[in-house]
Parts: sequence; structure tokens; C-alpha cells
Amino acid sequence: MKKFVGKIFGIVISILFVVIALNVEVVSLISLPNEAVVTYDDIKDINEQGIFGKFISAGVHSENVNVGGEKQTKTKLSFKLFGFIPIRTIDVEVSDGISVYVGGIPLGFSLKTKGVIVVGENTVQTENGIKTTIKNKPIKSGDVLYKINDIIIEDIDQIPEILSENDGERAVLTLLRDDKNIEIEVVPELDVSADTYKLGLWVRDDASGVGTLTFVNSQNNRYGALGHPITDFETGIEVPVLEGKIYKCSLIGITKGEKGKPGELRCLFMQGNNYKGTVDTNCSYGVYGDATNLEGLIDTNLSVEVGSRMCVKPGKAKLVSSVSGVREEYDIEIIKASYQPKSSDKSMVIRVTDSRLLALTGGIVQGMSGSPILQDGKLVGAVTHVFLSDPTKGYAVYVDWMLENA
Repeated sequence: MKKFVGKIFGIVISILFVVIALNVEVVSLISLPNEAVVTYDDIKDINEQGIFGKFISAGVHSENVNVGGEKQTKTKLSFKLFGFIPIRTIDVEVSDGISVYVGGIPLGFSLKTKGVIVVGENTVQTENGIKTTIKNKPIKSGDVLYKINDIIIEDIDQIPEILSENDGERAVLTLLRDDKNIEIEVVPELDVSADTYKLGLWVRDDASGVGTLTFVNSQNNRYGALGHPITDFETGIEVPVLEGKIYKCSLIGITKGEKGKPGELRCLFMQGNNYKGTVDTNCSYGVYGDATNLEGLIDTNLSVEVGSRMCVKPGKAKLVSSVSGVREEYDIEIIKASYQPKSSDKSMVIRVTDSRLLALTGGIVQGMSGSPILQDGKLVGAVTHVFLSDPTKGYAVYVDWMLENA
């Protein structure tokens, strides 16, 4: 009898284990960041939609903790199995929610670099013949030269002035490479044709690009766009921004995406009266600044709440774009949503399912980066990359990461 009861108990436990395993997103819970910003609506969605499984409930509570010898109150979000077995607890800030204007239109970006970008080496015509000043020096394409003798470089024209004031003596170059400072000593050469001292470097101090506006914060007019950085077209490095401007773009054509061949939005922007705002940040999660002229950028009647990454789930969603000439919502599917403990511009995998958008672009094309993604009426992310093997698919970034950088 005891053996029979034991077998029955074992079968029940096994069945219960299988049921829980099939209905609880354990990996997703473990992958959640240790800190997050949520709204009460987010918590409601987690519970009502069973985002982390049918048997998982979420709730907030306050705890007194000791930080540096001082007592502080922290808000915790707890996930429990069957409402009483703790699974995961994270620190949260509960906000009333952020409302933003939805983007979806192409923008032109004109950037002034912080320092100058090294794009190659050059020779100098001296009175003793052609010289290669930086030969055997550890300088490479993509380095950012931002100081000479501790003088900050703000534009290319400063370089010959600094070298001349130094009478062509040995100069200390401070370069930035992979977020690390490198100091190199170089003796400049006098170019006889220009009568100026030169380092023997090709450098650039500006960059430009085209991408899509994601949002404008309705409270302070801070905008976010692209979802990934503007990179230098020759070196591929993330352009360090000193300052910049955004401009309204005109869409003049579309090259449809094909397998192995990404398409693109062909856009034109003219500097001057089309000026719409500033650029102060270019980072892994997009381009940011202040929108100073909202006319033509957003529809003030089209504002939505921002959705937490914890509430993004596989399923139907909308992509906002103006590739047709007017701002429209297109059907997409979120195939995968990763609950990342660290920020990444590849938070989601999406697929375009709308026949209208497929007919226009073939899927996701260059220039659509930053296109807003809505789910359950909330802004949850932005398009970032297209799959070369399948232009109907691509990556997207959670809007959480973008807002943190904005």
C-alpha cells in the first residue's frame, strides 16, 4: 500500500513539475535586471496577461535597508509562484508613466565630432623629400584624436595652429580608442608647399546620416531616434559628438530589400530652414537631443504611454512609419523578446507581416532604424537592424534603454 501511495505521489509531483515548467517563464524571470522602472499598469499587465506564466503573480512592497550606515526605504517587485512561493525579487522605481509623442518620420543628422577621426595616413612633402611622419607609430584608422599637448581639438583648423605655435617640436597626441586613452609622441614635418607643419594624417571632424525619429518626450521635448549609433562611414566607429543638428527629411525613393541585399530609404535633407533641433548624444542606443521645432515632426494628438520591457511579449504589434508618404501603423509580429539584464540594441526579434509595407519596402530597410514599435497601445521599442538573410525580419531595442539615454 505504501509503495502504491508513493508511486501515486511521485506521478502527481512529476505532473505538477511538468505543468509548472510549461507555464512558468523561469529563464525570463532569471534574466530580468536587478533594477527597473515600472508603472502600476505594467504590474497589472504582468498579472492579467500572465506574461511570466499562468501561475506567476507580481506585487510591490517596501523594505527598509541599510545603505552606508543609513536606513533607506526601497521598493521591491516580487514574483511569486501560486501567489506565495517567492521566485524573484528586484528593486524598482514605480512611476506614474511617461507619455511621449510617437515619431515615425525620417530625420537628417549633421554632427560635429568631439575631436577628429583618423581615417588614414598621409605623406608630407618636405624640403628633404616625401616623409611619412607617423610611420611605425601605433596610430590606426578609427582612432579619435582629441588632444595635442593637452589642448582639446574642436575642429581640423586647430591642428596646424597648435603645431605652428609649438615650432614644429615633438608633440604629444592623445587618442581615444575603444574608450581608452593612448598617448603618442610625434615629430611633425614642415610641408614646403603649404608652409605649415603637418602630422601626416587624414582626419575628419564631421559626419551625417539619416534615420527615423522614435519619440519626443511630451514633458521636455527631448527626442530619441535610430536606436543605434551613427557610425563613421569609412572607419565604422561610433561618432563622438561635440554638437549637432537634426533636419526634416524628404523621402525621394525606396530601394526594396532582398535576400542578401538590404534595401534603403533614399532621403534628402537640406540644412538651413529645415532645422528642427539639436544633437548632444550619439551612443549604442540611438541619437538624442532637444527638439526645438515640432512642426512636421510629430502629431501632438498622437501621444502614447511608454511600456516597460517586462511587459513586452511575443505576439502581434505595430510598426509606425511614413514610408508611404504619411505616418501609418503596420502589422508586425514580435517573435522573441529577451529579458536582458544589460542593455542591448538587439532586445527583440521582429517580423513584418503587413502586406502594404512588404509591397513598399520588402520589409525592413536602411533608414527605418528608429521606427517606433507599439504593443497593446504602448510604445515598447524601435527597429534597429535588418536580417540580411531575410529582410522581413530584424532586431529592435526596448524603448526603456532609449529613455535612459535620453
